[in-house]
Amino acid sequence: MERARLLRILEGALLAAGEPLSVERLLGLFEEGERPERAELEAALEALAADWAGRSAELVRVAGGYRLQVRAELAPWVGRLWEEKPRRYSRALLETLAVIAYRQPVTRGDIERVRGVAVSSEIIRTLMERDWIRVVGHRDIPGRPALYATTRAFLDHFNLRSLADLPPLEEIRTLAEEELPLEGPPSPSAQVVPLPVAPDHRRRSDS
Repeated sequence: MERARLLRILEGALLAAGEPLSVERLLGLFEEGERPERAELEAALEALAADWAGRSAELVRVAGGYRLQVRAELAPWVGRLWEEKPRRYSRALLETLAVIAYRQPVTRGDIERVRGVAVSSEIIRTLMERDWIRVVGHRDIPGRPALYATTRAFLDHFNLRSLADLPPLEEIRTLAEEELPLEGPPSPSAQVVPLPVAPDHRRRSDS
């Protein structure tokens, strides 16, 4: 298949998907006789990323695969497309998420010992509803408390390929001093598929 056509197919699929697409899923778009080699497809993705360089959106690779997303610096303007103001993360929620991300798997008691305060059930429920954490087992002690760890959705949301890409703890402490948006853009409709907006981690006021 000619490179230009391959690039158009990949770009169209990434625009329409509304979620990260793995190399395997992208290869699955093609019939047996026209399917490019994996190396050819990966090279095409690199070329596509270069094509989008300097534009309003970018091609990024996260844990779930590749996706096209609006650049983070445009979030203050693009976010105004949605009238409802997003809810915000609390400092307690961010601290809890950070403890789980950096020390997983951990129990609720582990989190409370690190933070020095009780962890509310609402925070754990919110993180699980967002599919950012999950129960991966139970510690073999009296009461068998649940062990929590982060998910692939957590990595995808924060533009991470793996836990090795987590930022230094000092950056997490800075974020914990702020309140960041909890909800993203509404789910895309079947007719219009907006690009996801990259998380904007710049400092915000508490107002």
